[in-house]
Amino acid sequence: MDRTFKALSDPTRRKILQLLREEDLTAGEIARHFPTSWASVSHHLGVLKEAGLVMAEREGQYIRYSLNATVLQEVLQHLLDLAS
Repeated sequence: MDRTFKALSDPTRRKILQLLREEDLTAGEIARHFPTSWASVSHHLGVLKEAGLVMAEREGQYIRYSLNATVLQEVLQHLLDLAS
């Protein structure tokens, strides 16, 4: 769970999750939303993937990223348990 909260602590990663909430996107499509380098966005995607918050699926020469709703539900449940 520590990796998950660390991943969520960064505003860029939270923005990536917001984008993926709307639709699955390739790394390039995600990178277009940020003024940072592609390498920086790639790093953030790696952290999110390692935390289990996003899933990656290869489509030819691209990798398409999507939200892992199961992990997000677990995080929400953990937060609700802490609050009660």
